[in-house]
Amino acid sequence: MQRLSAADAAARLQPRDSLGIPLGPGQPPAFLKALGERDDWEELRIGGALLTVLSDVFAHENVHYLSGFFGPLERALRDSGANQSFAPADFRRFEPILEETKPRVMCTVAAPPDEEGWCSLSLHAGATVNELHRAGADPNRLLVVEVSPRFPHTLGLGVHQHALHLDEIDVLVESDEEPFALEDAPPTEADRAIAEYVSRFVMDGATLQTGIGAVPSMVATLLAEGPRGGFGVHSEMFTTGLMRLHEAGKVTNEKGIYDGVSVATFAAGTRRLYDWLDGNQDVAFLPVDLVNSPEAIAANRQMVTINAVIAVDIHGQVVADTIDGVQYSGIGGHEDFVSGPALSLEDRSLLCLPSTVTIDGELRSRIVPWFPRGTVITTPRHQVDVIVTEYGAAELQGRTVHQRGDALAAIAHPSFRDELRAAAERASGGWSPVLE
Repeated sequence: MQRLSAADAAARLQPRDSLGIPLGPGQPPAFLKALGERDDWEELRIGGALLTVLSDVFAHENVHYLSGFFGPLERALRDSGANQSFAPADFRRFEPILEETKPRVMCTVAAPPDEEGWCSLSLHAGATVNELHRAGADPNRLLVVEVSPRFPHTLGLGVHQHALHLDEIDVLVESDEEPFALEDAPPTEADRAIAEYVSRFVMDGATLQTGIGAVPSMVATLLAEGPRGGFGVHSEMFTTGLMRLHEAGKVTNEKGIYDGVSVATFAAGTRRLYDWLDGNQDVAFLPVDLVNSPEAIAANRQMVTINAVIAVDIHGQVVADTIDGVQYSGIGGHEDFVSGPALSLEDRSLLCLPSTVTIDGELRSRIVPWFPRGTVITTPRHQVDVIVTEYGAAELQGRTVHQRGDALAAIAHPSFRDELRAAAERASGGWSPVLE
């Protein structure tokens, strides 16, 4: 193992090379910024997702970045004409894609080594764990690990140690970089109303998964302040809101699988969350193929999943990662946490959205009679359980297209309900709702 500066570690890459980086919270800040200071790239191919580190390397004309999940930085790169593309894949599929492409260089950020030489993978287990170990064991590949004391030391579970040993690491970069902090978005009145409806589906002893955004955060706040408890946590992402549930004494984790600990594959939130996670034995980080397995999700007691979407049509088709066919985010674990609860009658999957959006001064419904040509569907109609807006909850499972349309019309903005009911009527009996 070599201890190198970030610049010297970046110099270990060849002008023609390939690099694998983790999703968001696992990305090594100093190392990626140092790559951006080089200008001699001839053909560098980078595979990753949800950038949280701003580096000039991604804007270099001879660098191709393949992303599996767009965030604000990917959207900015796209809009600037950067050499970037998107791979439609859910989070679990990132691992076989990495195994197939086999980047020569793998990198990650980690907590500093403990007294036995283990570097906790901190805020991210995700889909890169196995490929990091494979790169460390291969003499023809390079494993670069950046360690910073500002990243919390977090734990795995059982054989999944959630750590790399110094003996595996080729290059160790020591930095003082901070993890990316994600503050809770202030909830709107619609968010508060949606959260109130969602909380009615969460009974004592339920196991929770929450996504990112104001609604899941508000739900966690309501549950932390409310009378119910005995919750479990089995979530792709561990959030500040889930920390609040723990602090309120509402989490017991008697789930039936991974009992005794909250399970996640990565964490993103406030600095206070990261400090709380440091050395915390109540939370275990596991690889995404375990956390996002629909069978594992379904094995939890009274699973309730809560996620945001962008739009839905009267069939129940859901758009969650594109806007007008343009990539906005990614699939992530969305469909896993919709399909997993569908394997058990006691489980529920809640998909949340405000009923309207205003574009160029025009009020538009997010619940539509049909999607226009070119729409990219994230989740098919047969997977969807419950849609929630500020006007209520529409339960779709087992209902006809006509019944689905009527239920969705009832939770749409009043200005759009008549056209939705008319479309539902046209679709009755298996016909198309589309007007020619």
